[in-house]
Amino acid sequence: MSASSTIAETAEVAMVGAGAVGLSLGIALARSGVTVVLVGPIDARPTGRTVALLEGSVQFLARLGVWEQLRLHAEPLRVMRLVDDTGSLFRGPPLDFDAREIGRDCFGFNIQNHLLVEALAEAARAVPGLTLRAGRLDAFAFGPDRVVATGPEGLSVSGAVLVATDGRRSAARKAAGIGAREVPYPQDAITTTLHHDRPHRNVSTEFHTRAGPFTLVPLPGTAEAPHRSSLVWGMAPDDAERRAAYAPERLARDVERQSRMLLGRVRVAGAVGRFPIGSLTADRLVGPRLALAGEAAHAMAPIGAQGLNLSLRDAAALAEVLSDAKRGHEDLGSPAVLDRYARTRHGDIAARSFGVDWLNRSILDDRLTTDLLRGAGLLAMGSIGPLRRFAMRQGLMPGAEARPG
Repeated sequence: MSASSTIAETAEVAMVGAGAVGLSLGIALARSGVTVVLVGPIDARPTGRTVALLEGSVQFLARLGVWEQLRLHAEPLRVMRLVDDTGSLFRGPPLDFDAREIGRDCFGFNIQNHLLVEALAEAARAVPGLTLRAGRLDAFAFGPDRVVATGPEGLSVSGAVLVATDGRRSAARKAAGIGAREVPYPQDAITTTLHHDRPHRNVSTEFHTRAGPFTLVPLPGTAEAPHRSSLVWGMAPDDAERRAAYAPERLARDVERQSRMLLGRVRVAGAVGRFPIGSLTADRLVGPRLALAGEAAHAMAPIGAQGLNLSLRDAAALAEVLSDAKRGHEDLGSPAVLDRYARTRHGDIAARSFGVDWLNRSILDDRLTTDLLRGAGLLAMGSIGPLRRFAMRQGLMPGAEARPG
């Protein structure tokens, strides 16, 4: 490409990665008066994936001004049910977490991922101070005062700090020399949307099987399909490859068997997605003039609706830290500012990553001692009211003070 076609952008914050986390963070920063250039393709194609947005995420999206639009397409999650379907000798009865027990109408809302990205992209395009570029950045120079990032098509972006929300394979993280511990699990997940005969009654049901989690999450009904849910089904990679290629009718019969006909007869509607399951934890959240957020910093198995909610808490925390730094006339990329973000997020990320990793490994592990530990933990939450309510509150908004009861 000729020099005349080179595009150079400058802002206080340069960002790479335009998924839900990057878009929401860009909006939050720009609305607080921080100028942002956000680079990356916006992918709002339907893939069969949905996201369960818990209370903290809903509040964050409301502050961004997008929740009112999203709420029209989201379904409340009033009960979260865990079913031990591992065949363990120590499995207990289904464990229900009911939002009413902690004074809430619901834990959050389930929405199709492409609708979330569409709404955030629409809002981002309308926010002054936020520039979107659809290109790619693959080279990064971390200088003493600024970061300069360039792409193969002539795009150049500079800022006082670079925020990387570019996913598990983060090029920015690698360029900064920040390592990551990756643990692949012997699992893939398939995702799709189901139409079914019985109402879901706003209950999200997560079956723990020896192959992985099998989760049915409520979706809003339509005139044509009054009862709808999303499916996330973890299984061995060979089984996932086989099932993803099934005709819709055959896949539906497998879903009915695995769900014990919980929702009656089901029909597979729309795309069937497939993705590998694994965990990732970056060695650190920040580097010289760099902050990591979302799956550039951490990723986990699809258990307990923790993944995206953890990432959106990164976005909310980093937006607050950088906005405060601007108001205080600080250098946004200074070690002091970035270390505040890292300290804010370290505990939450470590606790969630450990908990989800342990639970996923435990359901794959058929040793009696592991089954006993998992069964005892679930039994304790089912029978000890204060412990169960504490777990529910921490799942909604980690770090919130536990109210008596």
